[in-house]
Amino acid sequence: MSWYFDSHAHYDSRRFREDQQQVLAQMEPNHVRRIMNVGCDLASSYTSIALAEQYDFIYAAVGSHPDDAANVDEARVEEYRQLARHPRVRAIGEIGLDYYYEDVPRAKQQEAFRMQMALAQELSMPVIIHQRDAYEDALKIVDEFPAVRGVFHCFSGSLEYAKEVVKRGYYMGFTGVITFKNARKAVEVAQWAPLNRLLIETDCPYMAPEPFRGKRCDSTMLPRMAEKIAGLRGLSTEEIAKITRENAMELFGVDAP
Repeated sequence: MSWYFDSHAHYDSRRFREDQQQVLAQMEPNHVRRIMNVGCDLASSYTSIALAEQYDFIYAAVGSHPDDAANVDEARVEEYRQLARHPRVRAIGEIGLDYYYEDVPRAKQQEAFRMQMALAQELSMPVIIHQRDAYEDALKIVDEFPAVRGVFHCFSGSLEYAKEVVKRGYYMGFTGVITFKNARKAVEVAQWAPLNRLLIETDCPYMAPEPFRGKRCDSTMLPRMAEKIAGLRGLSTEEIAKITRENAMELFGVDAP
């Protein structure tokens, strides 16, 4: 039987506060055997590690999302450096740029992104990149760290942008958005993308696929994304599950169960 790797989740979210244990107990019966729980700030980075210590199928990433960029300084980077030494931590993230809301000035976001990319380079760790409405600036900073590899999570860019991402050796993560009727760009990219650059993710509790759109998402919904991509590529859902889990294991240095 095929199994799934959720390459981006947030089980530390308050939306799982009441039933986190029950939700995670459903992973094995639903063939979800690897999850990357991703930090967005210092607190969620610590919580991600705690989850990875508690559940052998969860791994952790540590870092500050662009919304937390104002709190990134040398002291914060040093804390992430120490956390990254934990054996369950396999990536720096989620880091990047978000110009949609601009709650944090662009210059500060860019500074925080560079500092965390430099940390990933120093530690030879992959990165999990959040990029929203910051296409050119994100690639510019990525180009400053050619030794770093990672994933552009919740990929929403154009086909042209996808080609630039792949050219740099990065992966692209697809969420439940790919199942939405208006997801023209994501569908076009998923049809084109080299199979060795595809990941599937939930970004749970967000981005639930159809027919659950608008509800809380969790990793048991991964087959919806795999099924959609399989249909686009003329492959079976099991083949996409296998391809994407092998890609995630390679990127994050994670063994099979």
